[in-house]
Amino acid sequence: MGVTQPAVSRMLSLLEEHLQVKLFERSAGRTLLTEEGEILYRGVKDGFQRIESSLQEIAARRSGMETVTLSVSTAFTTHWLMPRMHRLQTQLPNVDIRFQLMSGAISGSVEDVDFGMRFMSGEDLSQGAELLIPELLVLVCSPEYKDTHFTAQGEPPTYIGLTDNRTNWLDYFSSVDCPTSALHSLEFTDYAVVLQAALLGQGFAVGWMNIVSNWLCNGALVPVNSELVATGRLCHITFPRTKPLSPAARRVKDWIIAETHADIALLNERFPELNITETCRRHNLDLS
Repeated sequence: MGVTQPAVSRMLSLLEEHLQVKLFERSAGRTLLTEEGEILYRGVKDGFQRIESSLQEIAARRSGMETVTLSVSTAFTTHWLMPRMHRLQTQLPNVDIRFQLMSGAISGSVEDVDFGMRFMSGEDLSQGAELLIPELLVLVCSPEYKDTHFTAQGEPPTYIGLTDNRTNWLDYFSSVDCPTSALHSLEFTDYAVVLQAALLGQGFAVGWMNIVSNWLCNGALVPVNSELVATGRLCHITFPRTKPLSPAARRVKDWIIAETHADIALLNERFPELNITETCRRHNLDLS
């Protein structure tokens, strides 16, 4: 921009004089923001993000294409979205999707994206959010694996889990059709790989319904038993507080919700013993 470092320092000093507050704590070799500096930084950052968003919207109107950025897990992207990406592109041809991906637990701010997917409980709902599905867990494996391992004469099954996870998700289930002590195990740091191993017939895994519904619908995975666990948390689509949803982001959000609800309806017919629809209704999910 043609501005030297001394010039920037001088302008910041003039700004401090004008505001009559210190914005920086200066010491040998380091400069830190004061509390007032943090306030100004957040305001300037939000302002630049809005400017960038406006410029992107203007450019999108000229090109006819709009970009929507999602903050989601690698597992959701790999196992739920990618298998139906062609359908999304067909139904929303003027939308390009970009991703902010997380291989571990999905968390953090969604201020830098159009919207994200987060698991929440009631006290977490201070930001804008729309319920997608309750957090529902079901044990899953390939059909062939179930036939050879979950029968009276079957081989001891292998449990595929997450490494370094503070929660033992298998404990949520009241019964597994074999002694837990007899389980072999595989562990991965990325849930996308956990499900890939289950698809390849390497064992059984805990399936999050918002991720495994596609494979349950097409028969690549099946429930190990009839137990469906509702953890009490809710999977929401969450929005930034600093900007409204763009029309394109709203269309993508509505499409994800519609596809998820269609999966629930199909799975309720295919696996009535899971009582998926009734469980969703008990958690205030309107499927109409």
